[in-house]
Amino acid sequence: MLKVCIASDHRGVHIKARLIQALETAGYTVFDEGTDSESAVDYPDFAKIVACKVSSGEADRGILICGTGIGMSITANKYSGVRAASCSSEVMVEMSRRHNDVNVLCLPGDMIGDRPIDDLVLLWLRTEFEGGRHANRLSKICEIEKANLRCEPLENESSNSSGT
Repeated sequence: MLKVCIASDHRGVHIKARLIQALETAGYTVFDEGTDSESAVDYPDFAKIVACKVSSGEADRGILICGTGIGMSITANKYSGVRAASCSSEVMVEMSRRHNDVNVLCLPGDMIGDRPIDDLVLLWLRTEFEGGRHANRLSKICEIEKANLRCEPLENESSNSSGT
């Protein structure tokens, strides 16, 4: 079963608590990385913990919750091997896995409302990456990531520089 790392800022703390319960009931190993209160905190502090654990392989997947999911996604995507996306619908969640092999799901705590978030997250966890033509595209994304980590231009970029 997958090891799932989960964290939120103060705007997602109640959703996080509910999700942990649902994931553990479904048999997932869950690591709660905070926060545990409604006191204001900075979402990058929690996104980096989860992203680091997914990047290092300590966790198979990560779930992050903030007001919109966007800030968490931006932060998590700074880590090597992390593919984070802010998703709020069944279609987005399913396609993020099938086509992009997203390994960190970022949820908009302020926009979910009373929708069945547990079902949304379980759909994401159970959806497999399709591979095929999507694997080729994912490979290109990984090449860009590696080039940027080394601060080197991609092969076809170095010849396109005009120097002006």
